[in-house]
Amino acid sequence: MRYNLKSTFYFRLFGVFVSIFLFSCGAKQKEMVSNTSAYRPVDKQLFDTIVRYDALMFDAFHLRNIQSFQKCFTTDLEIYQDNIGVRKYAEAMEAFAELFKKEYVLKRMLIPGTLEVYPIQGFGAIQTGWHSFSHTEAGVLVCDTFKFMHIWKLEQLQWKVSRIVTYDH
Repeated sequence: MRYNLKSTFYFRLFGVFVSIFLFSCGAKQKEMVSNTSAYRPVDKQLFDTIVRYDALMFDAFHLRNIQSFQKCFTTDLEIYQDNIGVRKYAEAMEAFAELFKKEYVLKRMLIPGTLEVYPIQGFGAIQTGWHSFSHTEAGVLVCDTFKFMHIWKLEQLQWKVSRIVTYDH
């Protein structure tokens, strides 16, 4: 097997960046590693598909593109958040639109090794994991890590999130 020195360097650099990010955000690293070390995808193709749709959803989030972001969810979306309560689609999209108007840009990063995906027969998939959100406000990095679960629905050959549970805030 041949190794490309340049790609190996970038891979290590990325690993250093992720470690620094996790350390600076105060992530609950021990718990995250112990909870996910044995996971193997039940369906690798489904896992890869959900990872791809998750990335598309958060690309729209990072770009603050509310029109593209809205298309990532079913219209009967429900978001359950331990520190806010329950939001339906219209209220959630209004809150995201207000968030996108903030001076700072909120960044989301999946915590490597925490993502799990399980099929839901005849419906879609369950995605669980940990993610960090960060932004710089008044020159200070503000960051925290949370647990989440997304229920994905396969609707007319498109994957959309129909339920979100976010907790451990």
